[in-house]
Amino acid sequence: MPVISKRTGNDERAALLPPTLRPLFDDQFIASWDLFEEYVARLACDILHTTGLEEAFREASTISDAIARACLDTAVTAIPARWLAATLTARGSMTHVSGAGAECYCAATPILKEDPAEILEAQARHDERCLPAYAIAALAAQQYPAVLRGAVTGEQALFGPEGISVWVKYFSNTNPLYAVSNQVGAIAAETVFPDGGAILELGGGLGSAAQSLLEQLQRSGRAVSRYRFTEISPLFLKRAERVLARWRVEFNLELAHLDIDLPFAQAAVQPGAYALVYAVNVLHVAHDLAATLREIRNSLQPGGALVISECVRAFAGRPLPVELVFNLLKSFREPQLEPVWRPNGGFLTPEQWTLALQANGFGNVEIFPDIAAIREDYPSFAVAAITARRV
Repeated sequence: MPVISKRTGNDERAALLPPTLRPLFDDQFIASWDLFEEYVARLACDILHTTGLEEAFREASTISDAIARACLDTAVTAIPARWLAATLTARGSMTHVSGAGAECYCAATPILKEDPAEILEAQARHDERCLPAYAIAALAAQQYPAVLRGAVTGEQALFGPEGISVWVKYFSNTNPLYAVSNQVGAIAAETVFPDGGAILELGGGLGSAAQSLLEQLQRSGRAVSRYRFTEISPLFLKRAERVLARWRVEFNLELAHLDIDLPFAQAAVQPGAYALVYAVNVLHVAHDLAATLREIRNSLQPGGALVISECVRAFAGRPLPVELVFNLLKSFREPQLEPVWRPNGGFLTPEQWTLALQANGFGNVEIFPDIAAIREDYPSFAVAAITARRV
């Protein structure tokens, strides 16, 4: 989810973004993102209090010391607590102190607490289509105390019966704050896709990314010899089948189960069979990203393209609002790390994505838009499509 500050005028946007992306980032979208960012910051203040971390940080403390003082589960809490501290330090509600080899944070006394409901109401007045993003953030915030104490896993908390209905509305092209990732990805994919080629989509979820891409290809008159949509969740796969039914014949669409952490041969993916592998908000949760990239490369024909649309971290260590939700998930927090290009779980920087792809058999890496070129002026811009070719 990106944001160009609401202070950015139309002329500045024209200079900042490629022409094909400018319509996606209009005044209405930018205002919605600004509101969502404020909503998450207010939730973060509440979470600090409800988890006991506010009291634990009353004196300057390391993350681990504060977790122990609040009697939270260290294995689960370390990354969410660091995100909370970094987010609230940027807001001025905490201070960061480093020295003597220890990195410490201290909560302001008192922390200024502002009501998240005020922002929710403002968003409803401005554009109620974005409310599913607020609902998933609120659900996560409610679950923080139980998850950080180890009473329930993040997966159980977020994907239970209540959570599924919230996710269905969130992962939708009717939710502008999520749909923008699908739209950016579809535009990028259409530019590198050869007419008549075969497509493999990974982690397709509920089908909204495929829907955007198929519509983009339909508008451009591109033929697709075969579109293989894959997803790990049987429930999501079943829902996606209904969403994508109208494209089944025209695009030779088939749906199948695939786990990106296992050899693709287990899902009957043939080597060299695809001109394009496509994934939206998926590869950042690969447990062994190198292994997954090798599987992707093997599935591509020589010179074939990989296109991923991802939330990209402009600067290493910079917290992103959507991490409030995803930091609760073990798959997000605890992948296999690589010191140079995957030093942390979750979202990566443009440089880290480039190095990851180059280290695993890809070249011609391009990031659309070029976040590295705009981040000094627009550090909150955080969505991009990354394209690369099999070499």
